[in-house]
Amino acid sequence: MSTLKIAIQKSGRLNEDSIQILKDAGISIDNGIDQLKAEASNFPLEVLYLRNSDIPQYLIDGVVDIAIVGDNLLVEKGGNIEVIQKLGFSKCKVSVAVPKAFDYKSVQDLDGMRIATSYPKTVLDFFNSKGVTVDIHQISGSVEIAPNIGLADAIVDIVSSGSTLFKNNLKEVEVIFKSEAVLAVSPKVSPESQIIIDTLKFRIESVLRARKSKYILMNVPNDKIDAVGKILPVLRSLTVLPLAQEGWSSVHSVIDKDTFWDVIDQLKEAGAEGILICPIEKMVL
Repeated sequence: MSTLKIAIQKSGRLNEDSIQILKDAGISIDNGIDQLKAEASNFPLEVLYLRNSDIPQYLIDGVVDIAIVGDNLLVEKGGNIEVIQKLGFSKCKVSVAVPKAFDYKSVQDLDGMRIATSYPKTVLDFFNSKGVTVDIHQISGSVEIAPNIGLADAIVDIVSSGSTLFKNNLKEVEVIFKSEAVLAVSPKVSPESQIIIDTLKFRIESVLRARKSKYILMNVPNDKIDAVGKILPVLRSLTVLPLAQEGWSSVHSVIDKDTFWDVIDQLKEAGAEGILICPIEKMVL
């Protein structure tokens, strides 16, 4: 069997989250200090730790088969790279920001102005779509400082919490698109590698479903089970087990972690008691 080559960011938050999702998918990686390459001990996978901005080109050239990379980089440099799974972490926005004193009303206010960015293609595509002409200053590193030192009138950069913009006396005025970490595949991947990719994707999907869900169990009077069942989103059907107390059952199901407080309120009104919420490690469908 061939070995699948996956690229991940060599340092930073995206690196940590990428390693964690592989670990949660049951893949053990010998992740030594300052390693640029490491092999999994229990899965046909080799990890290459690369500079984030270089990953799209490695995919295009077929040097790596897959990568965990920010969607924003694929929009900028990705060409025909296919995204096969959104991963739900490293979420951010690619946004336009201007000095707080700028009386901004619409994107047309930036016509003819200087825009500092690390994403020239993204910027050009966005402003061309709005019929606005801008002067792009491509820089790397701390883009946010550009307006303060007179290099640019505005910036386009990734925004997470917005704290960096605030510290540099800037305000977000346009969101070009939202981004997150994704699993991307090289257009040159071999059929043999594709089989391994399908297995890896299946494992990651199971991890992601578990992260989005909680296991719920509760005590319900037997005459209230139908009402409770109409409230609960279920995989196939409720699990119902009789309790020692006559007329009562233990009801089990899975709920979305983002909405479970609303669901719990409805369950209580429907007659459920002793409600327990538990994490799910994996969820295989």
